[in-house]
Amino acid sequence: MLPADRALTSRLLATSKLLRWPTIGARCRSDHARDNRWTIGRAPTIRRGSRLGSLQSPDPRTNDPTARASFLKSQNFIPWLIARLQTLEKNSANPGYATFARNLTAILPNKSIQIALENQNSTHSKQSQWQPSEQTRPLSLLKSLRTAYNFNGESGVDLQLRYAYHGLLAARKFSKIDVQDQERLADLRYPVEWYPATRAIQRKIIMHVGPTNSGKTYHALKRLEQAKTGIYAGPLRLLAHEVYTRLNAKGKICDLVTGDEKAVQENAEMTSCTVEMVPLNVDVDVAVIDEIQMIGHKERGWAWTQAFLGLKAKEIHLCGEERSIPLIRELAASMGDELEINTYKRLSPLKTMSTSLYGDLRNLRKGDCVVVFSRLGIRAMKADIERLTRKRVAIVYGSLPPEIRAQQAKLFNDPDNDYDFLVASDAIGMGLNLAIKRIIFETVQKYNGFRIELIEPAHLKQIAGRAGRYRTAAQAEGPDGSLDKATAYSKKPLVQIPSPNVGLVTTLEAADLPIVQRAMQTELDPIMSAGILPPTTILMKFATYFPPSTSFSYVLLRLHELSLKHPRYHLCTLKDQIGIADVIQPVRLTIHDRIIFCASPCSVREQGMAPILQAYARCVGENTSGALLDIPEIPLEILDEEMRLERGYMSSLENLHKALVLYLWLSYRFAGVFINQAMAFYVKRLVEEKIDKMLAEYSSSPAIREKIRRMREEALRQISKLNEPVAEPNDSQAQIEMPDTPLVPDDDVPAQGPEGQESYSADPHIAEQRHGIDKLAEATSGASPQ
Repeated sequence: MLPADRALTSRLLATSKLLRWPTIGARCRSDHARDNRWTIGRAPTIRRGSRLGSLQSPDPRTNDPTARASFLKSQNFIPWLIARLQTLEKNSANPGYATFARNLTAILPNKSIQIALENQNSTHSKQSQWQPSEQTRPLSLLKSLRTAYNFNGESGVDLQLRYAYHGLLAARKFSKIDVQDQERLADLRYPVEWYPATRAIQRKIIMHVGPTNSGKTYHALKRLEQAKTGIYAGPLRLLAHEVYTRLNAKGKICDLVTGDEKAVQENAEMTSCTVEMVPLNVDVDVAVIDEIQMIGHKERGWAWTQAFLGLKAKEIHLCGEERSIPLIRELAASMGDELEINTYKRLSPLKTMSTSLYGDLRNLRKGDCVVVFSRLGIRAMKADIERLTRKRVAIVYGSLPPEIRAQQAKLFNDPDNDYDFLVASDAIGMGLNLAIKRIIFETVQKYNGFRIELIEPAHLKQIAGRAGRYRTAAQAEGPDGSLDKATAYSKKPLVQIPSPNVGLVTTLEAADLPIVQRAMQTELDPIMSAGILPPTTILMKFATYFPPSTSFSYVLLRLHELSLKHPRYHLCTLKDQIGIADVIQPVRLTIHDRIIFCASPCSVREQGMAPILQAYARCVGENTSGALLDIPEIPLEILDEEMRLERGYMSSLENLHKALVLYLWLSYRFAGVFINQAMAFYVKRLVEEKIDKMLAEYSSSPAIREKIRRMREEALRQISKLNEPVAEPNDSQAQIEMPDTPLVPDDDVPAQGPEGQESYSADPHIAEQRHGIDKLAEATSGASPQ
C-alpha cells in the first residue's frame, strides 16, 4: 500500500464506528504482528439479509470477464472480498500476511468505505489490461483491489494484496534519503543516455515506410547485402532464419542469433537475429530493424527502442508503417542523428470485398487463407475445410515450431500440389512469405489472455495486407540466386512494374464484414511513444534497497510505479515477468539470476510450465545437475507413448516443445548448468516430427465442432446488431480498379478507445459467447487459445 492509500484508509476510519481498530499500516508493521503488542479481535459477522448479504464462497465465475463486470455492478464485491481474505488468512503460512488479511477483513464492513467505493465506480478504469503498478498510485487500496478483480479476477486480487503487504513491510525500513535514492534510480526520462558508446558516433537513419507488400524490406536488405558488416533484427525467429539463409546463399558469412538458437561461424560478417537479441556493442556498417512500428507495442516495444537507440551502426535502416515517422523523427533529433525518409506504395492493389463467404467453406478458392484466432479453432477449421472441399490444408499459428511453420508455408506456396488453402493465426501478419490471394477473417474478435475483445484496426490491416503478395522469396530469386535486376536497390518505389496479383479481403460471416471494412478505411493514429524497460544495471541497484526476503515481483512493480518517464516513452507492461518472479521466489537465486529468468520465453499460465520453470531455477540456485534426463519435471515420457489423434496429446507435445525451447534458451546463459544442449536440440527435432505427423493426420471431433458452430451462431446474432450494411462497388469491378469513394460514410467513425487509440466497443453478450468458445478450447486442449 502506498502512502496515499494509508492516508485515505486512516481518513475513512477516523469517521467510522471502528475507531478502536488501528489502521492497517499500524497493525501490519512486521512479520511478527501476532505478538501481544496488538489486540486482534474477530472480524464482524455478516447477518443474513443485511445490506452486504450473506458470505458465500468466492464466485466460481471469476475467470469470466462479463460475469465479473456484472458482479461488480451488483455490489457483491465487498462480501466476496471478505470471503477471499478469510480464505487467504486461513491458508497463509506467513503470520504477518495472515494478520494483514484479518485486519483488512475487519474494516471492510465499514459503511464509509462502501460509500467511497460506490462514489468511485463512475471513474473505473477501462484500459484493456490491468497492471498493478499503473493502478495503485492514484487509487486507494480497496479501489485498486476492485480494479484488479475486474481485469484479472481472483488472481489479480491476490497479486494486489501481496503487493500492498510487501509495500507495508518495505516502507518502514526506508529512511527519507533511501526513498530519494530510489526515486533517482527510477528516473527513466532519458533513455538515449543509456548507450554512451553509441552516442559517441554519428549515425544515419534511413526509414523505409509504406503499406504491406510495398518492397520496403526488400530495399533495406539489398543495402545490407552491399555492406561489409551488418545486422538484421526482425520480430520473428522465422524471419531471422530467412535472412540468415539468404545472406549465406549470397556469399555473406552470417551468424544466426535467436533466444534459443545460435549458429556462429568463424569470420562472420553479418548477424541475423530477433530484435530482443540485438548485439549493442558491435561496430557495423549497416543495420536493418524490421517492423519498426512495433516500437510502440505495450509489451515488446522496449526491444525495438533498445535496438534503435543502442545499435552502433553507421547506417540504420528502419522498415515499417508511416505512422511511426513522427516518433522516429523526434528520437533521431534527440540523438543528433541524420534522418532520411523513403516512402513506398503497395506493389499490388488490395481490395475489400462487398460480400462475405456467408459461412460456406465451399466458397473457398485456391490461394485463400482463413485467419482464425484460437488454436482449437485453427484445427477445427482445417478439418472442416478438408471435409467439405476434399483439398489439403496447410496451417500456421504462433505456438507451432518455426521449422514446421516454414514447411507448412512451403507446401502452401507450391502451386503444383493439392495444398490449396491455408488456415493461420495472426502470426502471418509479421511478413511471412506466403502466396496468399485472399484473406478471410473467421472472426474479428480475439482472446487476449484476459478477455475477448475486438481486434484493433491496425492489426486487422496488417494481416489483411498479406493478401495479393507481389512475389514470394522463391519467386523473386533469379536462376543465379540473385533478385531480378529490374528490382535493384532504389530510393523510388517499384510502381512501374506491372503485377496481376490483386489482394482481396473478406470475412467468413456477413456480420463481421462491416467491421473489417471500417478497419480497412481507418486512418491510424501516429505512434506517440516508444516502449522501454528499466536496464538491468538500474534494476540490480534498485533491488539492493529491499530485504532479501522481499518478493522480487514487488521490486519489479515498485520500480515501475516510481518510474519517471518522458512523454515520448512508455513503460512496457509487466505480464509474464510477474508470474515468473512469483514462481521462482522460493528458490535461492541472485538478483542477476532472477532478472535473467524473468526475461525468459516462458508463460507460467501455460499448463505444466510452472513446475518446469521452478525446476530449472533450482538447478541454477542449488548448482545441481541441469542434465536433461536429470530433470523429472520435463515430460519426456510423452515421446514413448503411442501417437494418439487427441487434443490432449497434441497439447502435451507442444508443452514439451516449449520446455525444450526454454532449456535451450537457458543453456546459452547458464552454460555450466544446462549441459545437454545437443541432446535438447535432438529431442526438440523428435517432438517437431511428431507434431508434423499429427498435423497431417489430425481431425477434430465432430461433437466439438458442433458446439463451436452453435456458439459462433449465437455470437454472430449478437454482433450483427452492431453493424449496418456498408455500400460497396460491385466485386467484379473492385478487382480491377480501386474504388474512388470510401467504403463507409464519413460520419461512421470508430469510438475512441483507451489511451487515444481507435477501437470498437462490443456488446457484452457477444464477449460472453466468444468467451464460451475459448473456455471450450481451454477445456479440450489444455491451454489458452493462441
